[in-house]
Amino acid sequence: MRNTDDIDWSVIILVIILVCVAAWCRHGNSASVSAAGRKACPLCPEEKFKSCYSHKLRRHLQNLHWKVYVEFQGQRMCICHLPCRTLKPSPSSEQACSSRAVAHYHCVVCSGTIARKTDMIGHLKRHTNKGETRATPSGHTLEILKELGTNVQLMPNHNTPQKSDTYFSRKMKTNRQLVFCSLAALAEERSPLECLDAFGATGIMGLQWAKHLRSAVRVTITDISDTCVNMIRENCQLNQIRVAPWAGPESGSESGSGPGPGSGAAEGRYLTTVEVNKMDANVIMHLRPFDYIHLDPFGSAVHFLDAAFRNVRNLGVVSVTSTDTGSLYAKTPNVTLRHYGAALVRTEYYRELAARMVLDAVARAAARCSKGIEVLLSVAVEHFVLVVVRVLRGPSQADESMRRLRRLVHCQWCEERLFLKQGTSIDGEGSTPIYTLPCSCHGTLPGKTAVILGPLWSGPLFHSFFLRTMLKAAVRHSMEDVQPLIKTLLCESDCTTLKYPALTNQGKRKSGDEGGNLVKKLKSDSSLEHPPFYYSIHRHSIRGMNMPK
Repeated sequence: MRNTDDIDWSVIILVIILVCVAAWCRHGNSASVSAAGRKACPLCPEEKFKSCYSHKLRRHLQNLHWKVYVEFQGQRMCICHLPCRTLKPSPSSEQACSSRAVAHYHCVVCSGTIARKTDMIGHLKRHTNKGETRATPSGHTLEILKELGTNVQLMPNHNTPQKSDTYFSRKMKTNRQLVFCSLAALAEERSPLECLDAFGATGIMGLQWAKHLRSAVRVTITDISDTCVNMIRENCQLNQIRVAPWAGPESGSESGSGPGPGSGAAEGRYLTTVEVNKMDANVIMHLRPFDYIHLDPFGSAVHFLDAAFRNVRNLGVVSVTSTDTGSLYAKTPNVTLRHYGAALVRTEYYRELAARMVLDAVARAAARCSKGIEVLLSVAVEHFVLVVVRVLRGPSQADESMRRLRRLVHCQWCEERLFLKQGTSIDGEGSTPIYTLPCSCHGTLPGKTAVILGPLWSGPLFHSFFLRTMLKAAVRHSMEDVQPLIKTLLCESDCTTLKYPALTNQGKRKSGDEGGNLVKKLKSDSSLEHPPFYYSIHRHSIRGMNMPK
């Protein structure tokens, strides 16, 4: 990408004048002054623009040939009539006109060739809106948004991810607050934490972590786009946060990007320090270990799960935000099967199905690295699904997580559902998994009444103690918007009487003997776990005439 600061506009204007003079000479007699004092346009054919007086010709040149320009030091870019773009011969035309040059425009940013003036205007506006020129869009300053005490600059097309690299969605405020509370809850267990915002965009999430948690976290923000990285650096200056240089792949707790010994007056001017890198998310997660990783790509996050679990520390936390609602909510079954390897249909509990399907992909990615997961939070709000899991290192933990991945039997009439037991055959003539459903639809209704879905995560979706810590963090940082949601999740998680593995504040797991006794206790008390799916009381009401079978 060419920078507009490096453009020599005097050379461009000189070339434009030479082109106009050459075109004027090519026209010959048509460009000469007639007896009446009229002149022809040097760039338009005689049949398109007839000879006219000089003031009309000057207005024609200004309106047609000089209207397109880049807002850079008041300079304008003229139309090009050089033979670098030839007219394509028409299939119906018998004459070969490939040597005829047509008028076109050259983009001074990317050197692209565009024929129509309106297309060139839109092309230049897109460059300006993406921040690829020093000119501000339409001559206005960038919008500054303040969220949770953090200021960020926004591009004019920040809400269209297809047209802007610095994507920002105001609807994801709930997601950002939930992720912040989960990090604050983890910071109370141990600190400092090496944190990674793998898809920075504007950098608002990582800046919120650094600004409010300060010395408890060492934040690294990365993005693969140059525009995003430059925007993140500017947002750091807005929030008085120092940008640390790349610490290298071997950087750990000793040489991270956290606040350390300052440089006198410069240290007092900044609140904290953030490391900003231009790097692919998979690359940086393979290079360095982290205690907390947040994945929020545009769409599915399955392509980054292997790298996230490959190098995450023991008892670390991985939060995954998925926004591919088409595949999550069974609108595109082929994409669901391709990304998650699961079969889904549209059900009344489709949001919980989506969360369990994402957890299935997360558990499989962790098991490939000989690690297990403990689900701390699962929520489906608006157009995203957020899951937060704790990483438990060891093959035994991975095997325990894999045992919770099961198939689901779903009745298409009454929408009753039940997870199949391990070892249940779903193929062959002798397999009858539909008879395991508590409903009697298979005996009273004709045809195939049930389908097999999944595989899905069949374990708990919440951790009540972790949610209480998140609620305390939300109250402490005055997050009134997300407090009702966390309270609702806490009420749902309290229905579970299953005892979770206790985690000490020192960040270490219990001993092997105590862990083995705990696993035996979980197996013996497996009946204490409540049914995995939630039922809507309002939907199954007498007034709604949709009572469960």
